[in-house]
Amino acid sequence: MKSLLAGFKEFVMRGNVVDLAVGIVIGGAFTAVVTGLLDGIINPLIAAIFGQPDISGVGHFVINGANFSIGLFLNAVLNFLIIAAALYFIVVAPLNHLAERRARGQEEEPEPLAQDTVLLQEIRDLLAAQSGRSQY
Repeated sequence: MKSLLAGFKEFVMRGNVVDLAVGIVIGGAFTAVVTGLLDGIINPLIAAIFGQPDISGVGHFVINGANFSIGLFLNAVLNFLIIAAALYFIVVAPLNHLAERRARGQEEEPEPLAQDTVLLQEIRDLLAAQSGRSQY
């Protein structure tokens, strides 16, 4: 039972799980921001242009009793683009900029030497050690 709890604790404390939980909470909070943007700015602009609160009613027609709504699709695409743009410019771009600033302060590790280069260095060091001993 103890190892099961220890395994669960290790699983929960992994960075990915904690990051995912934080992302879900931030996403929920961010939804309110995007909804406010849509309801407070974008939809009133659409209403001013098209005379409707959103474009879901634009391009609506009926053929043989089947309802078609081009505006419904366009409204979904517009909402997606607004959410994606807001998410990118408010969250992703600043975090990428922050990560870039942090990375500037760190030096990249040199690439590991090829095996033949390592062997040549060992031979050089052995020859230098032998020539140093023979002089004494």
